[in-house]
Amino acid sequence: MDFSVVELSAEDEAFRAEVREFLASVVTEDVIRRDRETGDNFDEGVHLALGAAGYLEKEWKTEADGGFSRVRRRIWELEKRRAEVPWVTWGTTAMVARSVAKFASPEIRDDVLRGVFDGTVRLCLGYTEPEGGSDVATCKTRAVRDGDQWVINGSKMFTTGAHNCQYVFLITNTDPEAPKHKSLTMFLVPLDSEGIEIQGIRTVDGDRTNIVYYSDVRVDDKYRLGDVNGGWTVVREPLDAEHGAVAAADDGLADVAIMMHQAGFMAEALDNVAALVGRSGAVDDGSVAYRLGRSVARMEASLSSPSIFGRVALAQTMRDIAPDLMDIAGSVAALPIGADGGADDRSEYVYRFAPLVGIYGGTLEVFRNMIAQHVLGLGKPNYSAPKAKAS
Repeated sequence: MDFSVVELSAEDEAFRAEVREFLASVVTEDVIRRDRETGDNFDEGVHLALGAAGYLEKEWKTEADGGFSRVRRRIWELEKRRAEVPWVTWGTTAMVARSVAKFASPEIRDDVLRGVFDGTVRLCLGYTEPEGGSDVATCKTRAVRDGDQWVINGSKMFTTGAHNCQYVFLITNTDPEAPKHKSLTMFLVPLDSEGIEIQGIRTVDGDRTNIVYYSDVRVDDKYRLGDVNGGWTVVREPLDAEHGAVAAADDGLADVAIMMHQAGFMAEALDNVAALVGRSGAVDDGSVAYRLGRSVARMEASLSSPSIFGRVALAQTMRDIAPDLMDIAGSVAALPIGADGGADDRSEYVYRFAPLVGIYGGTLEVFRNMIAQHVLGLGKPNYSAPKAKAS
């Protein structure tokens, strides 16, 4: 029995054909080329078309609320990957919108969600600080109350998509004297506010992210999400989603771990290198066959690892096998996708992206500590200097 096959109804087959045709019409070669050049992982024309067609709202909502059925949701996700829809900004938008729906005032909630569904409102994450690392609770960006407003000063690093968004989901410190998890307050800050400066940063894999400076930015209290100093409650759910610490779906119609989109590039790179080796006859070399087989085995194991384990396994596997794939493919692998004379095997992109996939949302070291502490019950790590031995 092949457990990987889902028998689709005639209606679902028709839905897949409809989606495939629609995406092919909006995600053109020009869109893909422009996305690679800018590194934005976002195209406004495509995003607005998805909103106008109702796909954004159906993806965000549950089936009970008028969203996709479970099968159609899976079809939609897979077809988006097949078409290479620029996706990162929608990912952060959908994540933050759930906190907006839960914690925002009705006035803000209704206005923001309406724009989220039609594509005119996008949301980004304002967590990491230039000197803060992966621990967002060490937040130094200050928000000080001034009547019905708050004055915000500080800076945030890796605010991906800020230049294409209307709001930032901003974590601030509103009580420096309190314990770090009880000093935080969340705001949905309009990015056109006076005092905000967005500067682009290009990462080694070609993507664009941003550093954002907040200088005496005034924000009305209506943009506060949740209680003052209760921000940790507001941010925990999006953080868990970003970390991949979520339960697996009972019906199997969902990714077993986050980063599966990027893992798809890894799988495609491996398939293409295997085809390249097969055509050249190099697979007859025992060392080539061994390294290729080892890469396949590592990748398959990582693709089957669930939740936060999969988050770590996918990132580590990408780091481990990307150099082998480039080495096996040879000099042609050094050419980027679309380059003249290239094989378009994607291994060059996977090689550049591999270091970053182990940083996004937190470093692999942080995730391993989370597994050790919260899953294996090993307690918190001790980074203090070793005690001197008695003489």
